[in-house]
Amino acid sequence: MTVYRRVLVLGGARSGKSRTALQLAESASSERIYIATAQAFDDEMRERITQHQAERDGSWRTVDAPLDLAQAVQAQTAPGKAVLVDCLTLWLSNIVLAEHDLARAAGRLVETVRDARGPLILVSNEVGQGIVPSTPLGRRFRDEQGRLNQRIAEACDAVVFVAAGCPILLKPAPPLQLRLG
Repeated sequence: MTVYRRVLVLGGARSGKSRTALQLAESASSERIYIATAQAFDDEMRERITQHQAERDGSWRTVDAPLDLAQAVQAQTAPGKAVLVDCLTLWLSNIVLAEHDLARAAGRLVETVRDARGPLILVSNEVGQGIVPSTPLGRRFRDEQGRLNQRIAEACDAVVFVAAGCPILLKPAPPLQLRLG
């Protein structure tokens, strides 16, 4: 069995990506850190956060990092300690809405992922398979999320796509060989 240090778990809303990421982290180490990016701005988000907390047992320690995710990942990763970031989509929303320098923040995060010193699992939404957003902000967000996912995927050793609770390994993959005739 091949061991991967950095894994990106992608999927749509309610696809099972967080559950898959939890299982990966729990299989990696008994010392587990959950880096949460959500901010509880309304009752619905508070309920979602509560549901995610209920999915984790007492072996998890939670670190909140709605904006400075690179610093949190850098501070928490270490050999023998599994770190799970849930999720990049909410982090990106936080950065965009706070009008922070997105290019700089994303660049720092990608470098931090590359330099991770221990097991790191990152969760993100695949947002490019749905309807084109009707607003300029929605389209910008979709595009930025797609670019961020590509950069994080490149920095990771493995990428898993989750659909209907079924994980599918995307990276590493055998070389694509097509013969056209």
